Amino acid sequence: EKTKKPKKGVSGKEDGDEDKWREEKAKDHKEKPKKGGKNWDPDEEEEEEEEVPVERKKCPPIGLESHRIEDDQLLASSMLRHGLSAQRGRLNIQAGGNEDDFYDGAWCAEDDTQVQWLEVDTRRSTLFTGVITQGRDSLFHDDFVTSFYIGFSNDSQKWSMYTNGYEEMLFSGNVDKDTPVPTLFPEPVVARFIRIYPQSWNGSLCMRLEVLGCPMSNVVSYYSQNDVLTSTDNLDFRHHNYKDMRQLMKVVNEECPNITRIYNVGKSLRGLKIYAMEISDNPGDHETGEPEFRYTAGLHGNEVLGRELLLLLMQFLCKEFNDGNPRVTSLVRDTRIHLVPSLNPDGYEVASYAGSELGNWALGHWTEEGYDIFENFPELNSILWSAEERKQVPSKMPNHHIPVPEGLLVENGTVALETRAIIAWMEKIPFVLGANFQGGEKLVSYPYDMGRTLKESPVDPYRARVTRQEEEEEDYREEFEEEGHEPGKTPDQAIFRWLAIAYASSHRTMTELSRGSCHAEDYTGGMGIVNGAKWRPLSGSMNDFSYLHTNCLELSVYLGCDKFPHESQLQEEWESNKESLLAFMEQVHRGIKGVVTDQRGDPIANATVSVAEINHDVMTASEGDYWRILNPGEYRVTVRAEGFTPSSKTCIVGFDIGATHCNFILARSNWKRIREIMAMNGKRPIRRLPPGGPRRPGSGTLTQQQLHRRKLWRERMMRRKLNATSSAPKPTATPTTPMITTTTTTTTMAPPVHRSEPPTDEAFVTWETETEVYTEIVTELVEEETETWEASSTARPLTTVETYTINFGDF
Repeated sequence: EKTKKPKKGVSGKEDGDEDKWREEKAKDHKEKPKKGGKNWDPDEEEEEEEEVPVERKKCPPIGLESHRIEDDQLLASSMLRHGLSAQRGRLNIQAGGNEDDFYDGAWCAEDDTQVQWLEVDTRRSTLFTGVITQGRDSLFHDDFVTSFYIGFSNDSQKWSMYTNGYEEMLFSGNVDKDTPVPTLFPEPVVARFIRIYPQSWNGSLCMRLEVLGCPMSNVVSYYSQNDVLTSTDNLDFRHHNYKDMRQLMKVVNEECPNITRIYNVGKSLRGLKIYAMEISDNPGDHETGEPEFRYTAGLHGNEVLGRELLLLLMQFLCKEFNDGNPRVTSLVRDTRIHLVPSLNPDGYEVASYAGSELGNWALGHWTEEGYDIFENFPELNSILWSAEERKQVPSKMPNHHIPVPEGLLVENGTVALETRAIIAWMEKIPFVLGANFQGGEKLVSYPYDMGRTLKESPVDPYRARVTRQEEEEEDYREEFEEEGHEPGKTPDQAIFRWLAIAYASSHRTMTELSRGSCHAEDYTGGMGIVNGAKWRPLSGSMNDFSYLHTNCLELSVYLGCDKFPHESQLQEEWESNKESLLAFMEQVHRGIKGVVTDQRGDPIANATVSVAEINHDVMTASEGDYWRILNPGEYRVTVRAEGFTPSSKTCIVGFDIGATHCNFILARSNWKRIREIMAMNGKRPIRRLPPGGPRRPGSGTLTQQQLHRRKLWRERMMRRKLNATSSAPKPTATPTTPMITTTTTTTTMAPPVHRSEPPTDEAFVTWETETEVYTEIVTELVEEETETWEASSTARPLTTVETYTINFGDF
């Protein structure tokens, strides 16, 4: 039997120097060595069977970028300064806001000599298969290593250099500072320590690094955090491209057709659909009283962990529901869940083409048009804050559902196609709570993301007062920070912090005090949560827009330092986030909920639900139902609607999951009709109408004539009184009857009614039919008795002849 052509893959180092030389020579002639170090006979017959190449063993990153390798596992021969220490030599690490502080963008040696090195301790025997190098992250420096040697050790004392059989092997490095360059070893090496010895570089001696290796044994010491965590869930733990993602969602839908539905939010610029999966006991319909919840991922195409977690969550909810898991069953039956794994499918295709570790920090981050979707929403903060400074909230502008300015959502505007599709989706479905998944950090960020600056005081002409004023403002700002106040504080600050802690505290590692930040200062203080404006202020964020334009409270969950983790890490990441994913969804059932109806039981849509001392309202959905997430406590809740009398009641929220029911029944008021009449009248003041009905054409002229006749009549009566008084002779003696004022005029008018609230139906009727009653009592002489009293020369008594009561409404 003929000997088969040997397979490629195993070196013959153990057979001595001669075998090594023969193997290298065979490689130069494109020939293959046999297993065990034996050489293939070049005189073998040509018709022998062709070999099947064995794929080179691939190992994942050991975790410099993801911070699974801790700071004390990194060591260097020297450092230029503290901000450029060995701990800053992680792949894709980003420099802080000030590159000269403690958080610069690489490891840099103290001097440019070829004896410098960067060392990594894996704390176990590891099969090293390669390294990935990168230059310094900097806006001002162009530093990167162009060639280097590699050394290995098991005790960090004796080092062996990687050779090619003749000499120490020199590996090529980078050609720019941003692009990661992989270097795969021809033959893997087993060791515990690995060192990089830079030999040539551009600019200063600076580099960032990731190491590829497979663990060969358990940890050497008590450090167990490097162990790979596996999952017991039978799920598809791998990366999914666009086609694979669509196929997986289809499989889940076929396994659970009664609780799942696939639909698309819109399309990307390249025409890829933005798929969403709905999970509910009645998919496709909004059920009255059932809150809407959403998870979104893939806003940035190169941040893929959220995409895979949502695909895993779809599978998990389907399988656990079929298995009768009570927790999952309760979630599915009481919540309408929407999962969108990829909001930027175009960006993912760009990032996935480069692969897990070879894309730089920004490859695939933006859309095809170059937009960052998370920061591409209309900025509504300034509109609200300006109205608040002018005291126009809530009289002229509401504190919620701020309208989008005209012209922003046009086809050729500054809002991306994907963003417009997301906005339309937000407006269509009455979401209550949501979170978007991102990468590059490990924390939960809550609104506002845009910082609100303190209002500046007017300049005082006296310099001493100005100085004192500046000092007081500075003291106030320091006190503002010390007390934990934040520049992006919302009226729902306490609620947002509760929600953020609900996710972070359930995560396996997010709240570890020793973890620190991925890149710069740890703004979370070990809690794993941070206000967006305090951490990284920006305008036009998805979170701020969702809060100001809809009812939905939206947060951002940053899942890890590595934006594109290796496939082998997905099981560990799923186990770290699984409890958080479920716990956060359950928070949608915290607070109060109810239905707003009229007295006939018909639902009232777009009614405003206000909570005392929280200056942010929500609105009812089309079926009259509403949800308001609140912390435990007692709240005074008021509901208002157009054409209805407001209603208030006290609602109590407990600590247990389960919203308190607070239903409202509103009575109709006349204010709706009043506003309609004002609108028809050009919003001029409404004149009171006579009880005889509405005015007819020409009625205004008739009224003027009546008033004129009344004026003439009064003048005539006054003249008669004066004439009668002047013609009477002066009496010789004091009359027994006292003189009385000749004319008494009394005007009786109903006072105007001032109300701060709409009047009741009865009051409204009275208000509309009020009339002016004019009563005039005229005292005059009786004509028949005039002559008698004149002959007797005594004072004539005054006799009341007529009492005139004029109801102007009768004219």
